[in-house]
Amino acid sequence: MNASAPLLFDRRLLAPRLARAGRLEPAGFLLDRVSGEMEERLGAVLREFRVIADVWTPGSALPAQRFPNVTHVAVDPSGEEALNLAPGAFDLAVSALALQFANDLPGVLAQIRRALKPDGLLLAALTGGDTLTELRQAFAAAEAEIEGGVSPRVAPAADLRDLGALLQRAGFALPVTDVDRVVVRYPHVFALMQDLRRMGATNTLIERRKTPLRRATLTRMAQVYAERFADPDGRIRATFEIVWLSGWAPHESQQQPLRPGSAKASLAEAVRGLQPK
Repeated sequence: MNASAPLLFDRRLLAPRLARAGRLEPAGFLLDRVSGEMEERLGAVLREFRVIADVWTPGSALPAQRFPNVTHVAVDPSGEEALNLAPGAFDLAVSALALQFANDLPGVLAQIRRALKPDGLLLAALTGGDTLTELRQAFAAAEAEIEGGVSPRVAPAADLRDLGALLQRAGFALPVTDVDRVVVRYPHVFALMQDLRRMGATNTLIERRKTPLRRATLTRMAQVYAERFADPDGRIRATFEIVWLSGWAPHESQQQPLRPGSAKASLAEAVRGLQPK
């Protein structure tokens, strides 16, 4: 891991929380949506992927009947982010709803890039910056009012353009990023919070408040949420922003940008050709 990368997440909490989610009957609707979309996107690629790495997905990103030869990289209980994948061994690397918890995302992407064969593909989905924006705002308002300060409760996320730049920095060619916004409705905020527990997605921020949440703060948070983010029928909205990343390990067969100065006609000549005579 990059020694200069900031430590945002206590990754030692991830494995036990994912295990707890499994015991609680996991809320898999979001992962199911992402997995279905991932299968569709791969179906549009005219390539057969024989050797696949699935990085940290809480479950499986791809159906086993269609993609049988998958190496699953589980979350390390020690909190380490070393993937231990053999260099140049994989045709495809996937990850679903997991990379948002990486402390050193550039380092993880670089490890995945090294594990891909030339012209190998990375396809990943992670939560973006607007995920749970309603919950973040409701908690901030309640804590400011009741406790006179705000503690971090919803994890920050990278900007779409930043993620594209990270793919290039990690050595991927032809990087592409796009966003899918999902709005889920709940009867109340406590049903949302229960789903987050069943996803293993509760707060793992290092700077989180370690003391128990005060009942008055929780009650006020629920009131603020209902006041600001409820539909006319009383059900509340929760936003999940899914950011998709894809990039290829470089290969000579891929489309290459022109070298500076290699154009056969100048821009000035092109403009002159458009002027009326």
